[in-house]
Amino acid sequence: MLSRRELLFGLAAGQAPPAPKAGFRLVDVTKTAGIDFTHFNGAFGKKYLPETLGPGCAFIDYDADGWQDILLVNSMNWPGQPRSRSTLKLYRNNRNGTFTDVTRAAGLNVEHYGLGVAVGDFNNDGFQDFYLSCVGQSRLFQNNGRGGFVDVTKRAGLMGREGLSTSAMWVDYDRDGRLDLLVANYVRWTPESDIFCSFDGKVKAYCTPEAYRGATCWLFRNRGDGTFEDVTGKAGLFDTSSKSLGLAMLDYDNDGWPDLFIANDTQPNKLYRNNRNGTFSESAVKAGLAFSDDGRARAGMGVDAADFENSGFASIVVTNFDNEMLGLYRGTQGGSYVDHAARSPLGQATRRSLGFGCFFFDADLDGALDLLVVNGHIDETISRARQDVTYAQRPHLFWNLNGNFRDIAQELGPEFARPKVSRGAAFGDFDLDGDLDILVTTNAGPAHLYRNDISNGSKSVRVRLIGTKSNRDAIGAVVQFEASGGLKGTRTVKSGSSYLSQSELPVTIGLGRRESLDRLTVRWPSGRVEEYKGIKAGARLTIIEGKGAGS
Repeated sequence: MLSRRELLFGLAAGQAPPAPKAGFRLVDVTKTAGIDFTHFNGAFGKKYLPETLGPGCAFIDYDADGWQDILLVNSMNWPGQPRSRSTLKLYRNNRNGTFTDVTRAAGLNVEHYGLGVAVGDFNNDGFQDFYLSCVGQSRLFQNNGRGGFVDVTKRAGLMGREGLSTSAMWVDYDRDGRLDLLVANYVRWTPESDIFCSFDGKVKAYCTPEAYRGATCWLFRNRGDGTFEDVTGKAGLFDTSSKSLGLAMLDYDNDGWPDLFIANDTQPNKLYRNNRNGTFSESAVKAGLAFSDDGRARAGMGVDAADFENSGFASIVVTNFDNEMLGLYRGTQGGSYVDHAARSPLGQATRRSLGFGCFFFDADLDGALDLLVVNGHIDETISRARQDVTYAQRPHLFWNLNGNFRDIAQELGPEFARPKVSRGAAFGDFDLDGDLDILVTTNAGPAHLYRNDISNGSKSVRVRLIGTKSNRDAIGAVVQFEASGGLKGTRTVKSGSSYLSQSELPVTIGLGRRESLDRLTVRWPSGRVEEYKGIKAGARLTIIEGKGAGS
């Protein structure tokens, strides 16, 4: 009999993974949905470092109608170059499978060298705002509730902090009911300080981050009056050695307080344990998350945290550079982690990939979390230097079948499996059919919207949480569920994760062919616990903290 570990990671010698049909396809509906976007990175031959990084993307319900809209981040020309106007794009969901470009009407037809985005209702008014991380000055856009956004960066006290900012994340780290903001910064770089790097000493190539000094992340505490306080040093996060690209929120010690994981490029990853008094303790080395199995700091890009084993402990996935493979750190009861990727099919499948966006999600609605990883190299000339690595790369979709991961990306449709120079990735149910669709961006290329077409008869329950004492978006809430046949698991409402991107905030619980959930428990960030029973498959619940559920 195979051990649980062997079943989980396919370790048994001579055991071929099962090969049933996945029961779903990912169909590229970008054009028919009306999404017409091409990322512009400003490249003009100087090979500036930020050109390789973006862009991110987000699902955002900006008009609060219950349908997910789409936000795509864009960059712009460098100073002194001929003007070629490029802005981010906001697409309103028309509720019929199509979208309308409302960028100008929403007041967002402005240029920034944007990289990432984080969505959250920072003022608890019922309308989602967003933070745009940029090269130079990042921006906070407040939703005015009338279909538009206002740049409140200066009013919020966030002006004057310039950097090469990458991922961002909303998190109520002090559990006061207001969303705080964590911003990742990569390295200390400006066009004036750009360094000449080359494969052959003659032709300029994109530098690795090792050519530049690191930069600290920023933590901004929400004062509740529309302004933020920089508490980076006070909270114990100030660290100029980091070179940060990915952020994730998790409760790794299960104490009800959000902890912070930061994926670093060529520097050790960081895990900040919440001390429950406004400060954090850095614990990555102790927890086994700082390095690879052989003690090296890898090129951490994207990250996600989820309890994919239904063990009660969050595991962490980190995408890395090619020839480093993905990191899959399993959580344990003692608060330590072990990277099992090298001993699993995931490690071998990702050894030649350069991964960016990644997330756990239930692609086939069977109740088990699958894993998406999108890939692409940073330099279009890489194949001249290395014949085993390409610029455009295929994605990976690791299907979780009875605890055994298998890459089925090429079975899900030719457009989805096509090699791309991918960066950001997010999931959301844009057509409200109960399954999770995928949004992917590419560097200097188009965005792609993939509709998930379920054919296996699986059903789901959708849950939207609205905090009252907790932050209104309920970021940090944990939803536990149980159903017949031993189905159980947890889902967390979260900002951040993936790479430069934001998935939808509502929670989707796959039921397979079951007709109902037996039990659903919500653990709110405030500490309140609520329980609901007998929820029928197909239900779309809105649960308001302290007031119960409605459809």
